[in-house]
Amino acid sequence: MAGTRAPWMLENFIDGKFLPCNSYLDSYDPSTGDVYCRVPNSGKEEIEAAVEAARAAFPGWSSRSPQERSQVLHRLADLLEESLEELAQAESKDQGKTITLARTMDIPRSVQNFRFFASSILHHTSECTQMDHLGCLNYTVRTPVGIGVPPGVVNIVFGTGPRAGEALVSHPEVPLISFTGSQPTAERITQLSAPHCKKLSLELGGKNPAIIFEDANLEECVPTTVRSSFANQGEICLCTSRIFVQRSIYSEFLKRFVDATRMWKVGIPSDPSASMGALISKAHLEKVRSYIKKARLEGAQILCGEGVDKLNLPPRNQGGYFMLPTVITDIKDESCCMKEEIFGPVTCVVPFDSEEEVIQRANSVKYGLAATVWSGNVGRVHRVAKKLQSGLVWTNCWLIRELNLPFGGMKSSGVGREGAKDSYEFFTEVKTITVKH
Repeated sequence: MAGTRAPWMLENFIDGKFLPCNSYLDSYDPSTGDVYCRVPNSGKEEIEAAVEAARAAFPGWSSRSPQERSQVLHRLADLLEESLEELAQAESKDQGKTITLARTMDIPRSVQNFRFFASSILHHTSECTQMDHLGCLNYTVRTPVGIGVPPGVVNIVFGTGPRAGEALVSHPEVPLISFTGSQPTAERITQLSAPHCKKLSLELGGKNPAIIFEDANLEECVPTTVRSSFANQGEICLCTSRIFVQRSIYSEFLKRFVDATRMWKVGIPSDPSASMGALISKAHLEKVRSYIKKARLEGAQILCGEGVDKLNLPPRNQGGYFMLPTVITDIKDESCCMKEEIFGPVTCVVPFDSEEEVIQRANSVKYGLAATVWSGNVGRVHRVAKKLQSGLVWTNCWLIRELNLPFGGMKSSGVGREGAKDSYEFFTEVKTITVKH
């Protein structure tokens, strides 16, 4: 069509150079459904080149002092900050999220992470013990496993899981794998990496409960739970998708929650007043919608959102992957909507009677990533948080992250933890040295 702009062409970044690829994949703008760029469909050859570049860069980079590496990370943070608007626009375009979220959370959080670890690496200490009766001194040192920003230190290879992903995780020269994604993909990574005994950090899915007791402050609880359910279109592994409300306040909470959800504006990502943008892909939109259809077939009630309220979009965005935030009630704990990760703007609200009952129900799924507890009773908050099978528990809040502390899930939500100490231990190998004098 006349005037249509040609898609951007992305390239792999290997050994400090942008390199073209023999094959490319279409990438779609989630807000319009149109192809907006083409990304390399890399395979074994590109992975081999990236691994070789990393291996060559490793000795020089790993021998740099912590102070030198800290300066590099701070410089990266500076560059991210200087390009915040450009990066926010790119992230919003690629993922479909609102530009507001990309500007205020995604890019600033990236800057914060670089600065945090730039400082953190300066303050790690080693262990030391003495064995006077044997005349020995024992101490530990940690040697880097991964690598980090002269040419070859960071390599970016685009591609699909079956081609680029499998070539990477099964490569004998790749000693560890940090992965964020779905459980089926994590199972495949585990299979491929097992013959090489690789270290794994797997941050997987969640079916995160919010437990709202009758003494909860609904003025804070309702808007925060709307945000925890629908932020970034529900495409955050930490989003709430099961809301358990004590029966005495169930009706009041439900009315307030549905009213607040209807105020959660779905709009084009560039709209500064939009609370929610488009889902990541057409296939994912169809998957999310399929769960709502299943809920209807099971006799559940859809109180607002998909199939109930009207979604208004500009003509140019009619082909985008949008849907309204959706609230489901009258649904059984055994339903797939209460058991499986939907990863979209869909949440289920159900009543409960007792503390013991809701803990059992909250723990009844295979996932254990995050949970939220709402109560004014300090003793109850600590008691319930301790019994929940979740790697993270927020009480009377959501998504407050302290980088010094561990992040990760239990059960099928993952293996390993991230955070200052945990990341340091994962990305290094510990060595014990004994010196007899």
